[in-house]
Amino acid sequence: MNDLTQPAVAWSLAQVEALFALPFNDLMFQAQTVHRRNFDANAVQLSTLLSIKTGGCSEDCGYCSQSARHDTGLEREKLLDVTQVLEAAKAAKDAGATRFCMGAAWRGPKDKDLGAVTEMVREVKALGLETCVTLGMLKPGQAEELKAAGLDYYNHNLDTASEFYGQVITTHTHDDRLNTLSHVRNAGIHVCCGGIVGLGESRRVRAGLIMELANLNPQPESVPINMLVKVSGTPMAAQLGAEDDLDPLEFVRTIAVARITMPASHVRLSAGRRELGEAVQALCFLAGANSVFYGDRLLTTGNPDVDADEALFAKLGLKGEGVQGRRCAGH
Repeated sequence: MNDLTQPAVAWSLAQVEALFALPFNDLMFQAQTVHRRNFDANAVQLSTLLSIKTGGCSEDCGYCSQSARHDTGLEREKLLDVTQVLEAAKAAKDAGATRFCMGAAWRGPKDKDLGAVTEMVREVKALGLETCVTLGMLKPGQAEELKAAGLDYYNHNLDTASEFYGQVITTHTHDDRLNTLSHVRNAGIHVCCGGIVGLGESRRVRAGLIMELANLNPQPESVPINMLVKVSGTPMAAQLGAEDDLDPLEFVRTIAVARITMPASHVRLSAGRRELGEAVQALCFLAGANSVFYGDRLLTTGNPDVDADEALFAKLGLKGEGVQGRRCAGH
């Protein structure tokens, strides 16, 4: 597999829009060709995501059920203890996951909380799993602490294109997100960075998001593409009607364009995958998706359960990437 994640050339918005506009079959052929050049076409990287601190976030992200500003019925919870996290990590490993991701609903971690998270990272890493956390915005020095604990990946999504960002979030800026990504890169941690589609944005905005992700240098090693899940009580659920739902084939196009523009990145089907159904997921894998969140729950929203994923992967002849001798999809 080619592990060079540095973009050969900068992508322009016009170039990315031109990819979106290709006839569907041509786009899929190009994406599958790029995918096969860089990856095993029938392998899927399996990650499991656990909310280690749920609810009560101070930020106003319009899609998020965990914001204290939105009445979603979600209770603010304390940070889980290490024992609880380890139990979940062991179960994820037994089910076939190779990466364990831990998410906390914070604007950014306080120093006292970061110590607890670094302990979680060390213990999960000791199980033989790759580690990933998403903790919000990082201050100088915090990424280095996480790196010292053995963290492999830090997730911090751009969410949407810079031109649309203010319509989704107002309590921090697009540049704030880029600053955190810079801290992560400088600490030598792999970057997991993607976005959300179905926010009522135009195709031009979707193209802008992919362009901005593809022009990160180096490109993200993992690129989660989320389909908006409308959670009751969030502004996005109130603002968007059924007529605003993203067409499933447009979602597949987004996956294909991400694959072409970020050829060596793992492109992950993330939130909203359960709502896509089997046929659309199959098209997404054909378009170059090669990573999923595995397990019946993400941070606060539903996800296909392990049995459903194993059944789908068996139908498609897909196997878990790098997993040998354990219960795993496609085995």
